[in-house]
Amino acid sequence: MCLSLRHMERVSGLGVGPLAAGTVGLLILLKVIQRLRHKQSVQDKVVVITGASSGLGKECARVFHAAGARLILCGRDQKRLQEVVEELGNKNSVIQTYTPCTVTFDLSNTSVVSSAAEEILKCHGHVDVLINNAGISYRGNILDTHVSVQRDVMETNYFGPVALTQAILPSMVDRRTGHIVVISSVQGKISIPYRSAYSASKHATQAYFDCLRAEVERLGLQVSVISPGYIRTNLSINAVTGDGSKYGVMDKTTARGSDPVDVARAVLKAVCHKQKDVVLAGLLPTAAIYLRTLWPALYFRLMASRAIKEHRVKEE
Repeated sequence: MCLSLRHMERVSGLGVGPLAAGTVGLLILLKVIQRLRHKQSVQDKVVVITGASSGLGKECARVFHAAGARLILCGRDQKRLQEVVEELGNKNSVIQTYTPCTVTFDLSNTSVVSSAAEEILKCHGHVDVLINNAGISYRGNILDTHVSVQRDVMETNYFGPVALTQAILPSMVDRRTGHIVVISSVQGKISIPYRSAYSASKHATQAYFDCLRAEVERLGLQVSVISPGYIRTNLSINAVTGDGSKYGVMDKTTARGSDPVDVARAVLKAVCHKQKDVVLAGLLPTAAIYLRTLWPALYFRLMASRAIKEHRVKEE
């Protein structure tokens, strides 16, 4: 009897490893199948991109155009938008591509967003994907920053995208389909010193679009919040300072940031796979997000230390 029990234990023990491996393999296979089932193509889809004349917006235009989307490019400078259109027209593609439409308006002026949305909808009659990309950054000490600058950053980064989203949203609800994307930032999840206006606008953005996602899911709409770390664009050069003037400096962190092409491809992937919340950052920023939640006292201490170091550098 004892021998029989020992034999059964050996057999069952030998079977645990293969069984566990098989279970893990099956779960991975099911996840892959699920992703493939939910994957959607942007071929022939109407995709609106704000801030499309430069930086990440321009790279998104290239990536989505190559994927066969019908683009509507938005920005403040019609000439630069037209240059993007001409550049895309010169590219060869193995799939059907389309000449983009352009709509020129200033997203920070929310009074014109409603009429701009009407013009956008006239292009193809509807919008399948809205990518809220346009934004402005900020560098400055809170003590030296006028409230008007805080408000201006919020107008561009928060109220502008909200106004455009709410202007386009009813048409998506009527069709029971649509995908809204917003380019937020890691700084929409954690705050770092001397970025108050920017971080505040991105925190507000994260909260609004999280609420929107929950409210429109029952209507068949998708919402994706993309939170990159530093991207190698002119965002820091074009940033505003406490008095509203241009910062005009390429930060070292920005210069060493992610290639905007890689971020644009990640945005396309988020749309195709209907990803809800995507963080595109290295190990340290990602760890900081968890640290802020799990050990806030340590996070606050680290940020205070960083503020002291940056203040010393500026004084020198």
